[in-house]
Amino acid sequence: MFKPTRRLLQQAQTCRITLFSRDGCGLCVRAKSALSNVWDRRPFAYTEVDIMKPEAKRWRDLYDFDVPVIHLSKVGAPEEDPDPNVVGKAVKLMHRFDPDQIEAKMDEVEGKEKWTFGKGGTTA
Repeated sequence: MFKPTRRLLQQAQTCRITLFSRDGCGLCVRAKSALSNVWDRRPFAYTEVDIMKPEAKRWRDLYDFDVPVIHLSKVGAPEEDPDPNVVGKAVKLMHRFDPDQIEAKMDEVEGKEKWTFGKGGTTA
C-alpha cells in the first residue's frame, strides 16, 4: 500500500490558510471545524494566530471584534503582514463561513475557474 510522505503531501498543498482566532470564541470553533472538513478533502498549509497573545497585538488591533478571520494565499507567498495597506488586499473570509465558501476562496487564490454545464454549453 502506498503511503504519502510528508514531502509529497507538502507538494500537494498549494494554498496556505491562516486562522485568526481567540480562546472562548464559539464562531472560532465552528471555523476550525469547517477548515478541518476542507482539509480532509483538500490539504492546505495551516497556521493559527491567537490574537490575544502579546506577540499578536498588531493582529488584535485589526481583528479584535472580527474573529474568526481566515487569510488565504498561495504557498510560497510572502508571510502575513498586519499593515492595514497590505491586509486590505488579502483574500479572506470573516465571521461565519462554511466549507464551500472556503474552497471557493481556495480556487480564487489558486487561479482555478469553476466550470458550469448548462443548456447553453460550458462556461467558466
